[in-house]
Amino acid sequence: MKRIIKWVIIIAIIAAAGYLLYAKVFNKAEEVVSEVPMEVITFPVTQETITQSLQVKGTSKYEHETLVYAPFASKVTNWKVKNGDQVKKGDLLYTLDTSTLKNEIATQEATIRKAKLEAELNSFVSQQNEETITVGVSEAERLKSLAAQETGRISEDLNKVNADVQAREIAEKKKKIQSAIFQAPSSGIFLFESNSEPPQLVTDNQYIGKIVNLNKLEFIALVGEQELFRIKAGMKVTVKMTASKDAKLSGIVEKISKFATATSSKETASTQPPQFEVVISLESNELLIGGLSLNGEIETIRKENVTVLSNIAVIHEGDLSYVMLDKGNGKIERKEIKIGLETTDKVEVLSGLKAGDTVVLQ
Repeated sequence: MKRIIKWVIIIAIIAAAGYLLYAKVFNKAEEVVSEVPMEVITFPVTQETITQSLQVKGTSKYEHETLVYAPFASKVTNWKVKNGDQVKKGDLLYTLDTSTLKNEIATQEATIRKAKLEAELNSFVSQQNEETITVGVSEAERLKSLAAQETGRISEDLNKVNADVQAREIAEKKKKIQSAIFQAPSSGIFLFESNSEPPQLVTDNQYIGKIVNLNKLEFIALVGEQELFRIKAGMKVTVKMTASKDAKLSGIVEKISKFATATSSKETASTQPPQFEVVISLESNELLIGGLSLNGEIETIRKENVTVLSNIAVIHEGDLSYVMLDKGNGKIERKEIKIGLETTDKVEVLSGLKAGDTVVLQ
């Protein structure tokens, strides 16, 4: 019996000690929790530059490409350039055969000379006829003589017209002969129309190739009608290459097309919204070549020294915007504000706050 009482007392003491220990730990935890203040996120109101931008995509293109055409139909007697050669303005590219043109010029000059001699002969005959006409000739003979004179005069006028036409043709052909020794109109890399062998025969005004200036490239981007009127010539552009994301380029908007780009089919035209071409000049860079995929960020709006706040701190209720302004000493006040320009992470504050204020978000 005494043994049982002993164990009952021991169990009671252990239970009491456990209870006291639990109560002490629990109360301590409550004290720790109560000492921790409620956390808030603060946002400073600053004065800085704020910008708004527009993302565009497109490709690089050589800005200066001089197209080369054959001045007249002929045989190429000599090629002085190969595909991909660097040429300077004035360098000889090719020479055309001029024998056909020279023969035509000689023939036309002989025709003009012949017509001139015939006119002189007709004038002499007409003069002789006038001198032989006497008072005693019949009226019919007189009329016949006058008709012959008029015919000669008309023939002479026609010969003069034909001579003028042929003279102009001769001048044009002589001008073509001067262009037979064809010189590069600009400096750059010469590229044939295709990678095939240079043509040995060319037709009149045939496209042969182009001279490309590799030092100057431009960025051709396409934008929709919603973005078109946000872009103006002279705006700065930050450019990145898809093939080399570490390369950072810069450019300036040169011009914006006033016409939508042509679509490849009627079906596409009915489903795809219109696209407009934006030309952006690029600063030179050793990595730039024609045909690269580019991404651009056009700075459409820039405001200096404006009051700025993180847009996360702004609360909207319909048309109203407000923030929770930290008044100090634990006091927070709801403050209505008027906002202006908005970007992806910041907002311009037109009224209601000043630089140096602090806004909280609980």
